[in-house]
Amino acid sequence: MVKKIFYFFLTISSTYFAQTPCNNGMAGEYPCNGYDLMARIPVSVLANTDGNPEGSDIWGWTDTTTNKEYAIAAMTNSTAFVDISDPLNPLFLGRLDSSAGNSFWRDVKIYNNHAFIVADNVGAHGMQVFDLTKLRGITTPQTFVADKLYSDVSSCHNIVINETNGIAYLVDCKNTGRGIHFVDISDPINPINLGNFNDEGTTHDAQVVTYKGPDTRYTDKEILIGSNETKVVILDVTDKNNIEKISAINYTQLGYTHQGWFTEDQRYFILGDETDEQNFGMNTRTLVFDFNDLENPILSSTYSGPSSAIDHNGYVKGNEFFMASYRAGIRVLDITNIGSGNNTTSMTETGYFDTYPANNGTAFNGAWSIYPYFSSDNLIINDIERGLLIIRKSGTLSIGDETLEKNFSISPNPTTTETNIRFLNNETIKSIKVYTVLGQKIFEKNNINQARYVLTTNSFKKGIYIIKINSTITKKIVVK
Repeated sequence: MVKKIFYFFLTISSTYFAQTPCNNGMAGEYPCNGYDLMARIPVSVLANTDGNPEGSDIWGWTDTTTNKEYAIAAMTNSTAFVDISDPLNPLFLGRLDSSAGNSFWRDVKIYNNHAFIVADNVGAHGMQVFDLTKLRGITTPQTFVADKLYSDVSSCHNIVINETNGIAYLVDCKNTGRGIHFVDISDPINPINLGNFNDEGTTHDAQVVTYKGPDTRYTDKEILIGSNETKVVILDVTDKNNIEKISAINYTQLGYTHQGWFTEDQRYFILGDETDEQNFGMNTRTLVFDFNDLENPILSSTYSGPSSAIDHNGYVKGNEFFMASYRAGIRVLDITNIGSGNNTTSMTETGYFDTYPANNGTAFNGAWSIYPYFSSDNLIINDIERGLLIIRKSGTLSIGDETLEKNFSISPNPTTTETNIRFLNNETIKSIKVYTVLGQKIFEKNNINQARYVLTTNSFKKGIYIIKINSTITKKIVVK
């Protein structure tokens, strides 16, 4: 099987799509604002061939031993593992096939160097546990095997992990009441069933934190914010045998209460409703609740997006909210003023990368989810049709301070096959080095000693490169 996948990998490696800068509102075929495409790996590489493969959820893992970064991309029929440490040249390492058939809803989270994977509407799938340290040293794609299959659940829609306490919360599990199923994963390959809670109906998604927010009555308690289809519920889940309801929230024009995330100070909760755009004909709507008083949460503001695209999963990092918005791709919102209570200023869009170029309509295509938590600031997207995309804020990768000289010329730029490099004042070119935007040197020529040099670029992947002349002057070149 390893040989078969390796051969397949070799035959499709040319379908990888390399870095493409966001120029004049486009990164290749993708509409963009402020974000460059580093690379893309299509569904045909990530998934196996069973059924009609598509992309689903995504999460990330950083190996603290090697500092390598990995994308864990859930697909309809498997889970793919990709080394993205060099985001311009990601390496597909292989996949873990589904334990019970294909599902549009496959979800993965990470704890203690292990991936925990669930899937919905596929019968006895259970929770797959996979030791991510097995990815170290892998250079050719493999078919992996789960280290543990936890079978006390069948099909579950989602999984949430409180990494502080080593507890997994499996939600909407079809054989346990469709509420919340608690699992002790402190020893990842020996998970322990801690029971269920079903008093508040179906839990579609959740966030669980060890609470450090403004309501000091609950400091250090384990608090679950559940998106429960028709409401938001706030639960104290510290004692799994005595779950306490703190409060519940309804709101107007409720479609399907889908998913939300705390701000980092745990004061505000940002919520997405998955069907309000369809049901009420509105633009993308994001609700901001003030959780200063967990027992009396209030609606603080409502953000309206620029299109009628459906919002799906959103996550907070610092003062930014990263929202996967299906056909509108990824939208990045500044939440510095989230406490203003003003619908116009509480959240402001500052950038986007649209993974569904055809339109921003109200339908379930495009960006399923995004993971924004790598220390490198690379962002990974899992798109239903287009697979894994790695993007990054424009202009944030370089090989150091650039000295841009007016008497230095590169033409044509952008280029495809070759470009002319010369000094306009006839100064001598002694050496030329070409780097990727990550600082990887891909070309070097010394002892040139001419005023003009023709650089051949037809072997370069399309994207942005940095040319350094005479070890002092640098300029950017775009290869189309």
